Amino acid sequence: MLVWKRISSGIRPVPTPAATSIIWAVTAITAFALVTAFNLLAEQGDPTLDLVALSLIVALVSTGARLTAAPGTALLCWLVLNTFATAPIGVLTWETAYDLGRLVCLLAAAGTGTVLARLAHARAAYRRLTP
Repeated sequence: MLVWKRISSGIRPVPTPAATSIIWAVTAITAFALVTAFNLLAEQGDPTLDLVALSLIVALVSTGARLTAAPGTALLCWLVLNTFATAPIGVLTWETAYDLGRLVCLLAAAGTGTVLARLAHARAAYRRLTP
């Protein structure tokens, strides 16, 4: 027989995700700093390296976010990548094949980071609550 137990300690079993605006601010600042560092170190090298590094950063930052923040996170990183990592620097351009691929890659990284973190938190909460 299944018996429901109320958690009376006041402790949330799963941590609350950070506010979307905080996630977007951290993402924008981190992406800009990363692309600037790569531009200074590599003298405007391959933007694929920037994309891979930004995808890893997006996945890492998204671990504390809601899933609804993923599209905005990916878009912010794409704007930084397109404007400051691809030639011509400082000009926002659109080349359908490349830019859609970059957006999909960044969106997949944001979604994956968020989903994996939520699953890990849920599993940890389940282990804490079960006898």
